Amino acid sequence: MSPMTTLLHFEDFTLGRSFAGGPYSVTRDEILEFAREFDPQPHHLDEEAAKHSLLGGLAASGWHTCAMTMRMFADALIPLAAARGGIGSPEGRWMKPVRPGDVLRLEAEVIETKATSKPFGFVTFACKVFNQREQVALIAMTPIIATRSGA
Repeated sequence: MSPMTTLLHFEDFTLGRSFAGGPYSVTRDEILEFAREFDPQPHHLDEEAAKHSLLGGLAASGWHTCAMTMRMFADALIPLAAARGGIGSPEGRWMKPVRPGDVLRLEAEVIETKATSKPFGFVTFACKVFNQREQVALIAMTPIIATRSGA
């Protein structure tokens, strides 16, 4: 971001405003690496076991999908925003398996703003992650703390 670019403040996040993120290319190696470290279930670690699972093949952990989503969100939105961080996520749903070779993209729409008496407000985004087939892989609510202009 250039020094001349103005950051988006709380007041700039109007209801319905959308932001796009991605693409993010998913690899087999990263699925296995994440699973070994954080979610060592057979359907995330072993292709043969995954074929016989509910997922029907090797797939990223839902938590891994959340991490990929955060990466796209951080790359697309955080550099633009006068943000102070997040406050957690009240909702995250894994809709379709994310597989090796998938290319993900993010759509983040402002669905709620809450002003405070402090020098910041809360902005909640409805995030949808799509694969290359335009199937929704993840739905999440992502609230951030945004500095108010002039603060």
